[in-house]
Parts: sequence; structure tokens; C-alpha cells
Amino acid sequence: MAERDLNFWNFPNPESADEDGILCIGGPLNGKILIEAYRQGIFPWNNPEEPTLWWSPDPRMVIFPETLYCSKSMRQVLKRQVFEITINHSFEKVIDHCASVNRKDQYGTWISSELKNAFLQAHELGIALSVEAWRDGKLAGGLFGMSFGHFFTGDSMFSLEPNASKAAFLTFAQQQFEQGLQLVDCQVYTDHMASLGARLIARSKFLRLIKNKSHLNDGS
Repeated sequence: MAERDLNFWNFPNPESADEDGILCIGGPLNGKILIEAYRQGIFPWNNPEEPTLWWSPDPRMVIFPETLYCSKSMRQVLKRQVFEITINHSFEKVIDHCASVNRKDQYGTWISSELKNAFLQAHELGIALSVEAWRDGKLAGGLFGMSFGHFFTGDSMFSLEPNASKAAFLTFAQQQFEQGLQLVDCQVYTDHMASLGARLIARSKFLRLIKNKSHLNDGS
């Protein structure tokens, strides 16, 4: 697959990704390019030492308002207000933790210094946001992603305490769905997101939904 010189306007058609979901490789990277990619349903994911890989997988993992699931135990955690949940109080710390916290069956991080800088630029432009879970004044967990009003793409989560990232995500998702958010993009299948109500849909449907807000609830 040839390396492309990417600008905002010349990403390949997201439907043209290969069978693994890889759309294209390399090119410049900054906040505006990142925003344009996510707006089209394209996201970066690669090892830091590799050129940027741009993805558009089929199928796509998503959560709709009616599929969001909060277990009985998590409802108790939220009811007891174990964590204080905030938005955009500590974006850089959240992305740093997402890059450094060890995860089961995962080695290293996909968040390179170049990609971190692009996300910071997207945050300054008001599109990338963080959700934090605090306990006793200390950051206990959180997540970050890209928000476009009617849909949100979650990129990474971390927990320093049990249930912290779940509390951050569920609180954020519930509040945003009540305020008009109609789709959370989880990108690819994970057991963790499936446990929160995420399901797989065809890429063609996903791309149609994120392009047209009015069609998100038409059932097509």
C-alpha cells in the first residue's frame, strides 16, 4: 500500500480500506488533519515507531442511546458518587495516562509524541475532549476522544482504581445522550465496550450515520 501525502481534503474513500481495515499509510499529522479524519470516520492506530496507519474498519463498534448498559454494581458506584466526574479539566494528564498505563495483553502504546501533539492541537480547537474521574482530589481514571456534537469517538481509557474509567464513561455518555448525542463510536470490538452496550454495525451504515445527524434514529 503506497504512502500518501494526507491533507484535510484528500483522504481516500473510507469504504476503500483493505480487508483488515487499513485505509492508507503515512502523511503529515496535525490537529486539523486529525479532526478531518475523524469527521470522515477515519482514525490513526499504529506502533509509535511505524508510519501513521489510518483505519476505517468494517464492521464498526458503536453504542446508541438505547443500547448503553450500566450494570447493577456500576449503578451503585454512580449512585454513591464514589468518583467526581469532570470534562476537560486535565486533558494532557489523561492522554499521558492512556499512553503509559499497562493493559492486559497489550504491549507499549499507540499514542506517539507526534500523535499526542496532534490531539493536543485538536483539543485546543475544541474537538478533542477528556473525561476525568477523581477520588479524594486525585485522578483515578478517565478517557479521551473526539466530539462532533451528534457523535463522539472514544479513543482510549485508563483506570488507576477499579471502576474509575467506567464511571467516567457512563456518566459522560448518559449526560451526553440526554443532551442530544446520538452515537458513540468505539471503533473496533472489545469485550470491555461490549459489556457497556456496544455492538457491531456495517461500516456503510456507520458512515451514513455520522454524515447525517437527522438519519441517526431512522432505523435504516
